[in-house]
Amino acid sequence: MDDDLGALPPKEDFSGWYNELLWRAEIMDVRYPVKGLYVWYPFGFALRRNVYGELRALLDVDHAETLFPLLIPETELAKEGEHIKGFEDEVYWVTHGGLSPLEVKLALRPTSECAIYPMYHLWVRSHADLPLRVYQIVNTFRYETKHTRPLIRLREITSFKEAHTVHATWEDAEAQVHAALALYRQFYATLCVPVIVSKRPDWDKFPGADYTIAVDTIMPDGRTLQIGTVHHLGDHFSKTFAITYEDVDGEQQFAQQTCYGISERCIAALISMHGDEKGLVLPPAVAPVQVVIVPITIGKRKEEVLVAARVIEEELAAAGLRVKVDRRDLRPGAKYYYWEMRGVPLRLEVGPRDLDAGQVTAVTRLGDKSTVPRASLTFGVADLLARFTGTLTRRGEEHLLSHARVVDTVEELSVAIEKGVAIVPWCGERACADFIEESVNASVLGTEVQAGFSCAGGSACIACGKPGTGALVGRSY
Repeated sequence: MDDDLGALPPKEDFSGWYNELLWRAEIMDVRYPVKGLYVWYPFGFALRRNVYGELRALLDVDHAETLFPLLIPETELAKEGEHIKGFEDEVYWVTHGGLSPLEVKLALRPTSECAIYPMYHLWVRSHADLPLRVYQIVNTFRYETKHTRPLIRLREITSFKEAHTVHATWEDAEAQVHAALALYRQFYATLCVPVIVSKRPDWDKFPGADYTIAVDTIMPDGRTLQIGTVHHLGDHFSKTFAITYEDVDGEQQFAQQTCYGISERCIAALISMHGDEKGLVLPPAVAPVQVVIVPITIGKRKEEVLVAARVIEEELAAAGLRVKVDRRDLRPGAKYYYWEMRGVPLRLEVGPRDLDAGQVTAVTRLGDKSTVPRASLTFGVADLLARFTGTLTRRGEEHLLSHARVVDTVEELSVAIEKGVAIVPWCGERACADFIEESVNASVLGTEVQAGFSCAGGSACIACGKPGTGALVGRSY
């Protein structure tokens, strides 16, 4: 790949910028000959591995990772009419084994409730088995008919983290919903991606759920991207799949359940939130290369500089950092361009002058330049990476605040929605939501439940004038 291609399109042209960045930074190759299916480059897959490693670490505290089959018999899907109705236009079907027609069609999982819950029927017997918390990270398939976009709208979701939990009471399941939301907030804080949490309207909840709470972020063009959902399933699925347990009194009770998921949209949000016209800007926690060392090999001291760079590499690697020396026979500027495109948080430059001064020149991905004493290099690098993470967090929060506005009239909403999202008073009625959506060509995403964005108590619904609560309105991917 020719890396010296100049700047990316301006980020204001978000679609052009995003699509070109994915291949220039070697995240995904879109040239696979099936619409909506894409190939991870090795560098992109390393980023994926680190991101999902952070998610696994959070889940593994009290969840167990597992793996269920990809193929779901039509008979199992048919048991849950309301659920499958929500996916019936998106299911891929396997109808033949070799040349022989199958007696029962098999679906490529659009989601895994109908694969997992028949097994929960076998696994759950007593209150002593509860709570049960498992998750898997798998591919799912949906025949997406809208405009596909890498990492955002796919026909094969390659990296779907879905957790499925079982509890004794509705209240226990609700506590798990809040625990999942806290986990998601912690995960996105690691990625320095700010989020807005809201409860979806009943007509937009997960099929079969009592209610759905969604996690959204605001993309550079002002549109929202749903990057996580948590569903309280009540006993809907347990009644369908006969998931019961014997309580402390020896009575059989239907279990209460939750499920919650995150897809590779989390990586789309990460790329979009922080990237610029030089390429990716990656938080140190997930960057495949956290520190790149560029030797400045001038004149007779080339070998001395290369040896010093190797020693620094070994020192930082021993401290647990992902570090790489760029020994390629290229001019320094070409190396800078290459690693800036790939979002490396920190570049260390080592040349004869640095050796003589007992220091290393450090440049963050955002262009902040400093020198670090060689004697305290590991500490200095750790401090610079921590400061860089803090900078990304602040920039993300500023982006969110500048693209979200509390309004209380349709006129103000019309202005706000052109730049991002709005929080408006809404009474909760479907007819008023339809009025709001038709007025501004945007969606009522849900009742806003996150501190920091709220309408005044008792505010009048902007559609009917009745008392309302804050609702999130935006245009979504």
